[in-house]
Amino acid sequence: MKHIFIHGLGQTPASWDKTINALGVEDCTCPELPALIRDTDKTYQSLYSAFTAYCNDFNDDVALCGLSLGAVLALNYAIDNPEKVKSLALIAPQYKMPKGMLRFQNIIFRFMPKSMFDEIGFAKNDYISLCKSMMNLDFGDSLNRIACPTLILHGEKDNANKKAAAEIADIIKAAELQVVSGAGHEVNIDAPERLAEIIHTFTVTAE
Repeated sequence: MKHIFIHGLGQTPASWDKTINALGVEDCTCPELPALIRDTDKTYQSLYSAFTAYCNDFNDDVALCGLSLGAVLALNYAIDNPEKVKSLALIAPQYKMPKGMLRFQNIIFRFMPKSMFDEIGFAKNDYISLCKSMMNLDFGDSLNRIACPTLILHGEKDNANKKAAAEIADIIKAAELQVVSGAGHEVNIDAPERLAEIIHTFTVTAE
């Protein structure tokens, strides 16, 4: 089984390094999301299409673990490809995009200098375009397609994603919900060792 760790918007594959090192997983990969759509439109639809192709390139079944945007991509892929996804870990997930929050984020982004986006792969305008393209996403009617073991997590301090995480855990039959004490939104940065423990326990149980 190929383990795929998907970073959040504003992160890089390196954001998973400490978690993966603590897990000791060898057969894993961390796609760089901006690189997947370097030569295409910077929209969610383009990104998801490229992510789907990325996952489909592996002959093995996949275990997906994603944070924030990475969780949305993992959730979307698991809905569309239930036969290929054998386990799913979603950190700070949303299944129906909070339009108000995305609009507010884009307003903030417009006032940020372009240099602040240099280290995250997406240019400023690409960042805004991607967030705008996600506003109408809604997987509410499709969550019941997911039958694989599913772990839902959020940081204790991540108030923006608590409600959605709980709702997803209630709808997906094989899901369990865990709260990571002391962590904020970026659980893989705030508590990588604790996150690794939770994922390890989940993986052993799922197998």
